[in-house]
Formats: sequence, C-alpha cells, structure tokens
Amino acid sequence: MHNQFWQFIQDKLHRQEPVMLIVVTGVRGSSPGKKGFKMAVGSHGEKYGTIGGGPMEFSLEKLALKSLLTDAPKAFTKRLIHSADAGEQASGLICAGEQHHAFIKLGQADAPVIAEIVSTLSGGQSGYLTIHATGLQFAPALKGKQEADRENAPASEWIYEEVLHPQPVLFVFGGGHVSIPVTKVAKVLGFRVEVYDDRQGLPTLENNNDADHKQIISYRDAAAQVKVPDNAFVCIMTVSHASDQLILEQLLPLSLKYLGMIGSRKKVDAIFGNLRIKGFEETALAKVDAPMGVAIESETPAEIAVSIMAEVIRRKNKEK
Repeated sequence: MHNQFWQFIQDKLHRQEPVMLIVVTGVRGSSPGKKGFKMAVGSHGEKYGTIGGGPMEFSLEKLALKSLLTDAPKAFTKRLIHSADAGEQASGLICAGEQHHAFIKLGQADAPVIAEIVSTLSGGQSGYLTIHATGLQFAPALKGKQEADRENAPASEWIYEEVLHPQPVLFVFGGGHVSIPVTKVAKVLGFRVEVYDDRQGLPTLENNNDADHKQIISYRDAAAQVKVPDNAFVCIMTVSHASDQLILEQLLPLSLKYLGMIGSRKKVDAIFGNLRIKGFEETALAKVDAPMGVAIESETPAEIAVSIMAEVIRRKNKEK
C-alpha cells in the first residue's frame, strides 16, 4: 500500500477516530488476496484498500468494525479457508486455498508511528514495518532495521515483517493529447503522476485535472525534475523529435525504473543513431522502451495510453 492508504489512517486518527488495520500476512493455494494486501476500516464503517474482495472481505470488514467498537485485543490474527466445509473458518469462497490476516487496532498512541510512515513514504523513502501482538512499529530505511522489534514481540507470538515502498512516480514529459489518458490510467494503477511541457497556455496540459503536479519547464532542465530516480517511471512524448532526444539524453544516465519514448521506428532509429554518435553505448539504449508500449495496434490516445501503461506495469512487476 502506498501513501494514500496511510494518509487515510492518519486523517482518521487526527479526528480522534480509531482504525482497524487488516493485513494479509500469508496465503496458501488459490486465494484472491496476496501477502501484503491491506485494508483500513474506520469506526464509522469507512474503508480504504482491499484484502481480496468478495464475501471474505465483507465478513472481515464486519469483524473489524465489531472489534473496534468492543473491548477486543490490540492485535489478533484470523485464518480463513476457501472451502464450504471449513466450519467457522470458511471464507465464503470455494477456490481451495486459505488466507491469513492480522488485525491491529490503531488509536492515538499509534499516531506518531503512522505519521512517520506517511512522512517517510511521501519523501520517496522506504522503511521496515513490523507487526506483532502488541501492535506495530516502523523504522525508515535510512535508520536501518531495528533489531529491537523482535525483542519487543511476546515470546512464542506471531510476527509479521514487510518493507514498505513509496508510491511509484510517473513522469510524463509532453502534455499533449496522449498525456491525459496516460495520467488517468496511471492514477487508477496507483502512480503519482507529474506532467511537464515547455509550451505556455497548452490546453491539454491545463485541462489535465488528474495530474498530481504539472508545470511549464525548459526541457533542458528535465533531469532536475526527477528527484528520486530509483522510484521513477518516465514517459517521453513531447511535440518534436528534437525535444524527445534532448530529454532522453539527460535521463539515460539515471537509474530509472522505466524509461520509454513515443514515436515511429524510423524516429527512434534516428534519435538512437544521434546518441550513438555522442558516445552512448548500446547497453544504455537497450533499456529504453521505444517505440513505447505494448504492440496492440493502438490508434486512439486512450488505446495508446493502455499500451504504454501495460508495458510500465510489466516492467514494474517484473522486478518483484
């Protein structure tokens, strides 16, 4: 889960409202949820996130709300089996697997930990989350993992550990027609989206209401906008091949998660040829997705956006 999830919890605690955090701590066999899936349930029934959906999620949501309003333990676990004959552990599903969950009741005492999670992830940094029967702890990666976490866990009790990563950021250079559906699709997929162009008064940039940030810049300053390269995905789609090359030349040395450039094969070959003359090696050029996107015979801006984000997601998930 990324920044918005933890921000939801922080907002609730700020309003003095307790929150139940549900974390999928493990799965076996076929199961709709995956390890690390999370859902937060507020005391008024509001929720954020998912642990797999369907009747299983609905039943655990009700359990979370009931536990918030009663004298339930600070933290407890719940195992559900996806079989109709599993008795009280039946999940309501029949896919033959099972799913394990940790429930953690969060209140005002947890506000500083949640604030540190929000601050760390918002700053583009990762951190270590530890959950056990006494609650949760967090240590930013810059501070190193705290060995005391295990020492604080009661003897013979369960413990869950996870590295929390910041929200991935998609940088779009070129605020033309394709940038609008790319932004929409990327937002649905959980990216923070920043759009940059060098043209004043560009209608498609002004009308892009889904972007988290948009700005008029000189393309000579493109690399300066990518402040956390190792968490960055970049799409180059400016109005000319000259500006595409200018940006690509700046970004090739950076350690990016993804770097793609829109255009025909002829345009890509021409730009790559220019960069070879400037001394860029084949290994660097081979990392560029160009022409950008999955080959699905896309024609409209929306179809092009789907093809681009499909490749972005493929690259992102391939690293896991």
